[in-house]
Amino acid sequence: MVLSKKSRSTFVFLFLLLTAALVSGCGGGGGSTSGGPALPAKTLSWQPPSSYADSTPLNPATDLDSFEIYVNESGVFTDTDKADAALAAYNPGSGQVTTSFNLANLGPYLSLGTQYHVAVRAVAKNGLKSDFSPTAAFSF
Repeated sequence: MVLSKKSRSTFVFLFLLLTAALVSGCGGGGGSTSGGPALPAKTLSWQPPSSYADSTPLNPATDLDSFEIYVNESGVFTDTDKADAALAAYNPGSGQVTTSFNLANLGPYLSLGTQYHVAVRAVAKNGLKSDFSPTAAFSF
């Protein structure tokens, strides 16, 4: 695939129709806040990209390395922010591309009753990152 560096650096962001499927689940799961109760499951879901910004096809299973999850209270994310979680883009065991993350896994860093914002970035195998997804708000 021959792309200019600029076109490769910006993935089509349709993949993060960040189906604000911040779906609350019941039952256990998740981390706990510094010695507090376990957080309930809260799943963030997305669609992986299928093309680069210049419409060149992208195969998430072979072209992507990971997805990065960013969480903060302001909803403003910059390139200097460090990811709160990084997930392999492809699971060879299941043969599936990663499309969700349980935000309760960040429990040690989150507090009950606080509103947070989350964004996701795709990272290509060559290290280039997509723009941040549109943010979604959530709380526990």
